[in-house]
Amino acid sequence: MRITVVGAAGMVGSRVLAEAARRGHDLVAVFRTRRPGALPPGATAVEGDADDPARMGRLLDGTDVVVAATRPPAGREPTLVATTTALLDAADAAGARILVVGGAAPLRIPGDSGRLVADSPVYVPAEYRAAAAASAAQLDACRAHMADWVYLSPPALLEPGARTGTYRRGTDALLVRPDGTSRISAEDLAVAVLDEIERPGGERHFTVGY
Repeated sequence: MRITVVGAAGMVGSRVLAEAARRGHDLVAVFRTRRPGALPPGATAVEGDADDPARMGRLLDGTDVVVAATRPPAGREPTLVATTTALLDAADAAGARILVVGGAAPLRIPGDSGRLVADSPVYVPAEYRAAAAASAAQLDACRAHMADWVYLSPPALLEPGARTGTYRRGTDALLVRPDGTSRISAEDLAVAVLDEIERPGGERHFTVGY
């Protein structure tokens, strides 16, 4: 399967590349300003701007699945919706499925279905509220689009760690462990991304966690 990873130099994108290579997929790693480091076997790095639909359209020619793992820098969070919409447009034009790695903000809080993670200072400290609002708007943009998309919300804490190959899968509610934590390693998030690509679960919006 030909998989194009946009945001390939980032924490999530780089690990999706590694996991996809591990499974033998044909890979294109798209970077904007920071070229990925050592690429896994079978991956080709190309420079591209997610906000340039003409360029992205050419890059996506022949792609089966696009993984959108882009994140705007601090202070530019409102640009996320436009970037995601441009990628949805490009994927739709190419006839490719697109998996958007988003944020936890649009998930419901367990035991309080009327509130979202975005509304909780427990999960979203003040300094991350702009990013949370952007990811909630990002999911809305996906829902309004005709592309063949799926949106993955990570748990509250996503950071580099070990690849265990195990995780729990949920739908639109935050997954929390008995000790109250909600987390997953970026490596295991990548496992979930490839599992969804290879064996779609059927939900448009899903989450994972330990």
